[in-house]
Amino acid sequence: MMDVITARGLSKFYGKTRGIEGLTMSIPSGAVYGFLGPNGAGKTTTIRCLLGMLKPTDGEAEVFGTRIGLDGSAMRRRIGYVAGEVKLYEKETGRWHLEYVAGFRGGRGALTDDLLERFDFDPSKKVKELSKGNKQKLALILGMAHDPELLILDEPTSGLDPLNQELVYSVIDERVSAGRTVFLSSHILSEVERVCDRVGIIRSGHLVAEEGVKALLAKRLREMEITFAEPADPSFLNGVPGVDNVVAVSDTVLTARVKGDSVDAVIKRLAQCRLADVRIQRASLEDVFLEYYRAQATDEESVAVEGGEER
Repeated sequence: MMDVITARGLSKFYGKTRGIEGLTMSIPSGAVYGFLGPNGAGKTTTIRCLLGMLKPTDGEAEVFGTRIGLDGSAMRRRIGYVAGEVKLYEKETGRWHLEYVAGFRGGRGALTDDLLERFDFDPSKKVKELSKGNKQKLALILGMAHDPELLILDEPTSGLDPLNQELVYSVIDERVSAGRTVFLSSHILSEVERVCDRVGIIRSGHLVAEEGVKALLAKRLREMEITFAEPADPSFLNGVPGVDNVVAVSDTVLTARVKGDSVDAVIKRLAQCRLADVRIQRASLEDVFLEYYRAQATDEESVAVEGGEER
């Protein structure tokens, strides 16, 4: 299967300020790739380098097997881009925007009417009359109307209500079913969990992890509340791998945080007791992500301390 996006050692510095550094990744055709990181991590810089809007300081990127440059209009017609910060002409109507963009693409997009109807968007209004949510709808329609082979979406549901967010997810699902590829940059982890099959995590300009969403979720934390039929020793779960934050809520109730596949070990330990109830709440992708970042920060602090001691 062909890789639609390839980056090798991609770096971008703004003077002495790092945007991204040494970023290497590949995204195959038909994938929905989630690009995760907090604001300022380098997500938008990466996208702008992939689109040829920024010239990288070092490294290279290819889209559809073609090296990215500051030209390449033919290749860009195969891409749909929805920016994180929507910039539109305030005095012009939605219809004017659709016709203006169609002029660059060589014709009106095949999905235009369908998207206008599904998003319940009135193209006759001027942009200055639109709410933030309707401006986002217009940006999405402009980005997807020509049914591009590659969708690059930077925070695509910003400003949308839950119903319209779900509509965006449905459109993404449909386009992927039709063989399209999606690169979704977001810090809203629930939407990444909803639509992506693989994720890359960017931290301080570096791609620090890549993993399938299912594999990542398999590692996620679980919060357990265990109610015993008789008073229990708070140290009951001591020594069980992957278990921490054990709290005695009462003499018969313990809560604990359980990592990854350690649930099986906990259940085996509980089989030794008389139980009244067990509640297990699975953590979301957001909890996994935050836990990962906490662990990374701890590792970096340890390295910094060790380095200071060596000096």
